[in-house]
Amino acid sequence: MPEMDLIAELRWRGLLHDMMPGLPEALAEGPMTAYVGFDPTADSLHIGNLVPIMMLVHWQRAGNRPIALVGGATGRVGDPSGKTVERQLLSEDVLAHNLACQKKQLERFLQFDGPNAAQVVNNYDWFEGFKFLDFIRDVGKHISINYMLSKDSVKNRMESGMSFAEFSYQLIQGYDFVHLYRQHGCRVQMGGSDQWGNITTGTELIRRMQGGQAYAVTAPLVTKADGSKFGKSEGGNVWLDPAKTSPYRFYQYWLNTADADAGRFLRMFTLLDQTTIVAAEAEQSLDPGKRPLQTLLAETLTQYIHGTGALQSAQKASAVLFGRASRADLQSIAKSDLQAVFEGVPQCEVPRGLFAQPQSIIDLLTDLTGFLPSKGEARRALTEQSISVNKEKVQENAQIGQDDLIQGDFLLLQRGKKQYFVLRAVGS
Repeated sequence: MPEMDLIAELRWRGLLHDMMPGLPEALAEGPMTAYVGFDPTADSLHIGNLVPIMMLVHWQRAGNRPIALVGGATGRVGDPSGKTVERQLLSEDVLAHNLACQKKQLERFLQFDGPNAAQVVNNYDWFEGFKFLDFIRDVGKHISINYMLSKDSVKNRMESGMSFAEFSYQLIQGYDFVHLYRQHGCRVQMGGSDQWGNITTGTELIRRMQGGQAYAVTAPLVTKADGSKFGKSEGGNVWLDPAKTSPYRFYQYWLNTADADAGRFLRMFTLLDQTTIVAAEAEQSLDPGKRPLQTLLAETLTQYIHGTGALQSAQKASAVLFGRASRADLQSIAKSDLQAVFEGVPQCEVPRGLFAQPQSIIDLLTDLTGFLPSKGEARRALTEQSISVNKEKVQENAQIGQDDLIQGDFLLLQRGKKQYFVLRAVGS
C-alpha cells in the first residue's frame, strides 16, 4: 500500500478520529515510525485493544515501522483517562506476568523482520534508573501546571479528586514519546480518542526538549449501535487469550453482532478489502436472515486471532446446539470449547466409576441425572424416538458405558431439538 493511501485507509475503516496537521505531508516524505502503548492491567489483551492493534497493523502494511510499548513503568501508576476513580495498583510480580503475556500476544499481529520490522519495548527499561529529582528537573520543568490541568483526563476528575501519581501520568507517558523519538526516531503516537491529551503532552515535550516535530493520531472509541459497551459479554471482557475466552465464545460474540454494527466491525477489525466487505453488505441487504456479514466477521476474526483449527472447533461446537452435529464432531471439538458450549446447559456430575459397568438409558435419563421426571416419561420419549445420546438416536434397550463418554468426560443427552442435558463424569 503506498504511504499516502494510509490516511484514506484508516478513515475508510473507521479507525481515524483525529490527527495533528502535517502528518499526511510527513508521510509523503518517506516511512515513519509510530508507537502505541498498552496498559498491563490484565494478563491478556481484549477485543477493545484490537483498535490500536489494527492501527499498528495498517501502519506497517503501508511501509512504516510500528512499535508496541508495554507499560511496565506506567502500569505502576495507572492511566486516569476515562476513569472516574483511581485504579487499583498491581504488585510487581503481577505486572511482570501481565507484561510477558501481552508481549507474546502482540507478537502475533506484527511482522518482526524486514526493513520496517516491528518492535516491542517496555518503558520500565528507561524509567528504572531515572531518579525522581532528575525527572522533575529534566522533564517536569518543560510543562506547566496550567497545561496539565487543561487536559480532559484531569478536568473530569477535579470534583472527585485525583492523586499526584495519576496527575503525573501524562508527564510520564509524554516522556515515553520523547525517549522513543530520541532512540528510535519515532515521530507518531497512536491511540484511542481518550488518549489525545496524553499524546499531545508527548508532542509538546518533543517540541520543547528536542526542538522536533511529532504527531498524534487517534481512533474513535468503539460503541455498539444500541449504546451498550463494546467488548463485553455476559461473562465480562472478551479476551484474546483462549484460556480466558474460548474460541467458541469468541466466535459466538461476533456471530451475534447486530446488523447495524457488522459491516463497521468488518472494516475496523479485519484486513478484508473494500470490495469483499461491500459485496457482503450487498448480500446482507438482499437477505438479512442469512446474516452473511456476521458469518464473515466471526469466521475471519476467529481465524485471525486463534487460527484455522480453533475456528473449525468453534464452528463444530456451534453446530452442537444450533445445528446438526455427529458423535464424531463432538469427539473432534476442543475440550475448552465443549465446556463453553455446555456451560449454559443443565447438567450434573456423577462418579466416573459408575460407567465401569454399562448403565441403562432409562436409569441414565431419570435416577442418575433427573433429566426426565420419571421412567414412564423416559419410555414414552424413547418410543417416540426423541432421545439422543451424543447426537445419536437411542432405543429403549440402550446401554451406556465408559466408551460413550465424549473426551472421556461428557455425555450430551437430548430430547427433541432444543432440550439438552449434560452429564459430567468426575473422579478417577
